[in-house]
Amino acid sequence: MNIDIISDVVCPWCYIGKRQIEAALALYAQQNPGADRPHITWRPFQLNPQLPAEGMSRQDYVVQKFGAARAKDIYARVAGVGVEYGIAFAFDRIARQPNTVAAHSLIALAGTKGQQAEGLQDRVKEAFLHAYFLDGVDLTKAENLVAIAAAVGLDRAEAEQCLADPQSRQAVEEEDRRARAIGVEGVPFFIFNGKFAVSGAQGPQALFDAMVKAEAAAA
Repeated sequence: MNIDIISDVVCPWCYIGKRQIEAALALYAQQNPGADRPHITWRPFQLNPQLPAEGMSRQDYVVQKFGAARAKDIYARVAGVGVEYGIAFAFDRIARQPNTVAAHSLIALAGTKGQQAEGLQDRVKEAFLHAYFLDGVDLTKAENLVAIAAAVGLDRAEAEQCLADPQSRQAVEEEDRRARAIGVEGVPFFIFNGKFAVSGAQGPQALFDAMVKAEAAAA
């Protein structure tokens, strides 16, 4: 089974959705002992494609998008759900709201390594989410992106070359546009075997049910 997950690295619900698909995969393995593990591909989506490469002040971004008072309530709710999934969101540590094309290009690069780097794309995705939401790392800086990706196994020289290649950025932007063209308006967005979709962080059971439906359709 193939699962495509469209998401962004600065989307807190995408981090929660990652934990939910992990729980759903554990349930799948429990219900299907000996079955091959579904293959996950992480696909790009930009919550804020209009942001410049240098990003902007996180405080200014939050005020402009939500308003200071409303943002406090929104992030308190997200943090509460995060606790349920073992994510200790530290929104107060985030100083910059980044444009995420560069991060997505490294995630895409990791996805080209195939069986020789099993799980590499997932590790790079997880590392960016952790760095941003828990450590408040500035993802606008190329040196930070390279260090994060290299720490989990991506070749440093390849990562640097990827960030310097305009075609890598263009490929991410084109895939982002394709996602919007098929109707993706919010993330996370899960596609099972190219046929069944689940929009939003709806929980492990909903994702597991979609896996079962996709398998039945394939059979």
